[in-house]
Amino acid sequence: MLRTRRRSAAKAPVRAAPRADAPELTVVHVAAEYWPVAQIGGLAEAVHGLGAHQQLAGARVLAVVPFYRGVREAGLSLQTVGRPLPVRVGKRNEQVRVLRWVRVGEPDVLFVDHPPSFDRPGVYGEGGSDYPDNAQRFALFSLSALRILPEVAMGPLVLHAHDWHAALSLVYLRTLYEGVAPYSRMSAVLSVHNAGYQGHFPPESVTAVGLPAETYDWRRLEWYGRANWLKGGLSYADAVVTVSPNHADELRTPVGGFGLHEAFAGLGERFVGILNGIDCEVWDPAGDARIAQNFSATDLAGKHQCKAALQQELGLTVNPRIPLAVMSARLVAQKGFDLVLAGLVERFPDVQFAFLGRGEERYEAGVGALGQRFPSRVVLERNFHHALEHRLLAGADILLMPSLYEPCGLTQMRAQRYGVLPVARRVGGLADTILHDRTGFLFEDNSLDAFAGALRRALDLYQDPQEWELRVRRAMRRDFGWGPSVSRYLDLYRRTLDRVAVSVPSRAGRRSAPKRLRRVAHATA
Repeated sequence: MLRTRRRSAAKAPVRAAPRADAPELTVVHVAAEYWPVAQIGGLAEAVHGLGAHQQLAGARVLAVVPFYRGVREAGLSLQTVGRPLPVRVGKRNEQVRVLRWVRVGEPDVLFVDHPPSFDRPGVYGEGGSDYPDNAQRFALFSLSALRILPEVAMGPLVLHAHDWHAALSLVYLRTLYEGVAPYSRMSAVLSVHNAGYQGHFPPESVTAVGLPAETYDWRRLEWYGRANWLKGGLSYADAVVTVSPNHADELRTPVGGFGLHEAFAGLGERFVGILNGIDCEVWDPAGDARIAQNFSATDLAGKHQCKAALQQELGLTVNPRIPLAVMSARLVAQKGFDLVLAGLVERFPDVQFAFLGRGEERYEAGVGALGQRFPSRVVLERNFHHALEHRLLAGADILLMPSLYEPCGLTQMRAQRYGVLPVARRVGGLADTILHDRTGFLFEDNSLDAFAGALRRALDLYQDPQEWELRVRRAMRRDFGWGPSVSRYLDLYRRTLDRVAVSVPSRAGRRSAPKRLRRVAHATA
């Protein structure tokens, strides 16, 4: 379900002192999700967090997002940008409106308004099925994002696309718009947040969205007899980033590459892993107004009050010595719910379990059944909202993250800030952000025995208050802010712009753009 937030209902805009040595460049993030108005998973918060902190560092930042029904109904104060924009996608002539959302201290957001594509109940689909025209919907979105850039952006420009939904913006940039000013001076960056979702479509989708037939090739868009939008983005990007260093290594392997390991490995130095961050002002128990009592690494008394308040709110037995283990995640296979339902709760009769989130019906039914069997110690709360997640982490002792894969993960960072020690599988960003046996507990195998063994290690230490508190305080002092990652992104952008500046003359001489596209570009410049 699409979640929408008004400004007053969620976390405050990012605040920090801008850097004096910030680069003179414009970054345009093109993404299917953006916090707080269009959010299905972690993509929305990652894109917003990166863009907001890049702006604080002095970059000019814009975000381009579809104008979904949920955004339309959120009551935002929007400005219309220019006249309706004609966009030709294959043989289809469409018109889109561009709406600008301006907030103090935040990057401007440009919404692409095309009701036939985006005025729907869902973002990607309904009833557990994708919309059958997703290839065309997100092609239109990607091409529209390109078309509006000359109207709204100035100076050296980085087009930063996120996941398969926006990947075609890079393909269009390097094919249909090759050699067209000002597009030839833009650099192209792709972030891969979740390579498990790639945008697979029938081969004829390539020409149907207006791309040259020759791009359907094993080096570009073809993937085992299907068109693959993410692979296309990988092929045409000047740089590709995934959201943790360890996950970058995983994606280069047959086991962890989701069938694209050769494409990732073939990128060489153009492919890097840069860890996501969190907003450490928002996720700070010392000043969090959403929780029952504030606390800090130097004064943990408030955490005990938060635990009692959470146990009471969730209908669990209120007892400070009963360990409380929580999961805040979509109820899907990726998050490891098969291990949860394989007998984890039954193995630990002296532990309380709280699950926050929605997902696949089979997992909701399975976890709900556990709650009915053990009502005093197991609860599933489907009504996810940010305030409850804050209270959940403020009161919990242990966070469970038995993920099949986890490109980065944000919850384990937030949890440590709130003195919650993660029990997690050693994959992706979990391995990069959890210090084993120091701020959490990692396990290797995707098995119930391995998961239960790590949880048992945590529970053994929980029985020793001195050792447990030592780890809690250590975890709470960790800094997971965006600062170092933003610096790495800005360095990456500068390198891609330098390479583009060198290659512009050869590009323009090698291939001239079709007259129709030159006229389009000149008309919008």
